[in-house]
Amino acid sequence: MLHALYLLGIAAFAASGVLAAHRAGMDPFGGLVLAFAAAISGGTLRDLVLGRHPLYWTHDWLLLTVIASVAVETMLHLRRRRTLPRRTLMVVDAVGLAVVTVIGARAAIDAHVTSVAVLILAVLTGVTGEVVRHVLCGEFPPLLLHEEVYATAALAGAAAYLALHTAGVPDTADIAVSAGLLFALRMATVFRDHHLPRLRHLAD
Repeated sequence: MLHALYLLGIAAFAASGVLAAHRAGMDPFGGLVLAFAAAISGGTLRDLVLGRHPLYWTHDWLLLTVIASVAVETMLHLRRRRTLPRRTLMVVDAVGLAVVTVIGARAAIDAHVTSVAVLILAVLTGVTGEVVRHVLCGEFPPLLLHEEVYATAALAGAAAYLALHTAGVPDTADIAVSAGLLFALRMATVFRDHHLPRLRHLAD
């Protein structure tokens, strides 16, 4: 169950990488690179911080196959349609953010780190792929450093998972609730066009 959810999040991030490459006018190889970069960057950073070796994706053929397959299928879909529906990238990315952030929180808890470290590692797991994707596309600063509710949504989802886990809620339920909360929060801010205040506005 947990691995299946993780594959869903990874697949969503892989698709978001291809969609970002499409918007940036990259070739198919660029789309494949962004798919893998968006999908595995967060988990790689988490494992490096936790000192886990070998890295999780180096011995998971299913995960690598899913990333490659989703990337190719997304490119074929874009070739057929030739248009990118508005906000499609954000919706797909939100699915990946929700699932991967919560799975990151679970991995951090399993590593017996402090509660603050759980939140930090969960957010890093969720947002790193987005940062790498934007940098490779030449978009700087990345989305989460703008006023978008992105890392904030990841933090809310991670905090919800940590609270539910601490309260003894069954794992399937706390993953579903916290990932659902994160996704709903991210989508609400996207479709209602809500933003965090900019630093210069706070100073006024």
